Amino acid sequence: MKEFLVLSPTAILGYGFPLSSLKEGLNHRPHAIAVDAGSTDPGPYYLGAGVPFTCRDAVKRDLGYLLSAAAANSIPLLIGSAGGSGGEPHLKRDVELIIEIAGQKDLHFKIAVIHAEVDREQVRDSLRQGKVKPLGPVPPLQESDLDEAVRIVGQMGIEPLIGALEIGAQVIVAGRAYDPAVFAAPACKSGCKTGPAIHMGKILECGAIASTPGSGSDCLLGRIGQGYFEVETLNPARVCTVTSVAAHTLYEKSDPLHLPFPGGHLDLKETRFEQVAKNRVKVTGSKFVPAQKYTVKLEGVKKVGFRTVAIAGCRDPVMIREIDHVIEVVRERTRDNFSGTMGNYSLGFKIYGKNGVMGVLEPVKNIIPHEIGIVIEAIGKTQETADTICGFARSAMLHSSYPGRKATAGNLAFPFSPTEFKGGEVFNCNIYHLMEVEDPFELFPMEIINV
Repeated sequence: MKEFLVLSPTAILGYGFPLSSLKEGLNHRPHAIAVDAGSTDPGPYYLGAGVPFTCRDAVKRDLGYLLSAAAANSIPLLIGSAGGSGGEPHLKRDVELIIEIAGQKDLHFKIAVIHAEVDREQVRDSLRQGKVKPLGPVPPLQESDLDEAVRIVGQMGIEPLIGALEIGAQVIVAGRAYDPAVFAAPACKSGCKTGPAIHMGKILECGAIASTPGSGSDCLLGRIGQGYFEVETLNPARVCTVTSVAAHTLYEKSDPLHLPFPGGHLDLKETRFEQVAKNRVKVTGSKFVPAQKYTVKLEGVKKVGFRTVAIAGCRDPVMIREIDHVIEVVRERTRDNFSGTMGNYSLGFKIYGKNGVMGVLEPVKNIIPHEIGIVIEAIGKTQETADTICGFARSAMLHSSYPGRKATAGNLAFPFSPTEFKGGEVFNCNIYHLMEVEDPFELFPMEIINV
């Protein structure tokens, strides 16, 4: 069996890559180019609002080079989790960009568009049949969650992507997809084993982050053969090492030996990493274990209100020492002032320099920093409510009294005017569940566009 090569240009479409790295990757004559375009890392807003978290011009820049490279070398280009979250509006943005670029560059190809937004009534039917289960420490799905969901997407595996390749698609634009799937699918279609292919995809999904020094804005090349795969850097400033590749195997995983994905999991108990060149690592022993029932992860979000934020700084050592007291005073003052008039709202404070990152989990308890950054966040049913609560809390903290206070001027320094920022709509994740399906293609209809 000949080696099959997959070029990963960047961690996320729109994050960019050096043209020299792309050129070096193409010199190796890869059989496919694949790129992940999304993530849940930026939170639920983008799925709920239906907007991409990557900028149009940045994505267009990357796509222009990748479409031209794929066309010039007669190899497929696969894009997963289009537009960031992989819903219908996200998919539409990236497909429109591809068609626009094709017109400008006089490119001709067949696009397979694989949809991933799931109809809530289909999920409801499965829920009533007992085919929907929680994924991790989340409560069982309720029908009310489906009613409240603004948008639901399913995370496709490799099968719909292989199906698109089998019908001759040269550009595949997929909605929400398992991150390694776009890298593994062309390798599996060529006859490579699923285990090494998925593991290779796991390393390639974030571009050169799996190298040292790592970068999400650089290319990585994967080559897979009989029972092994190798990954190598394409930029002389970086190298793949046993440590960097093994570390990325654990990236965003709670279990170091079992990596679940649609249709099964990877068993890594016998996986071995070997440095075979300065910039290249060989991986063997990764095994695919099929699941008894094929499940698809569902991701859904609901709208909870509107957000307003104020940012301030404080360098008064007495106030910093008493900041917990000040926050409680401001909370009580806000409750008292708007009791019975504002309805439900939430008011939060993040204190950077004290416990702004870890919150109540912060292990360092007895430190008094010389300055702190304060983020005041209000969420209300309307933007006006959020504005009102945030503005009041900001002014209450600005002029709050506290034990040992000497000055009568304001307590806070504001880096910006206006001091409050409208954050717009707020969404929370309310669906993070596994749904049994009879067919891996069931939730992911495909359409073909000849450009």
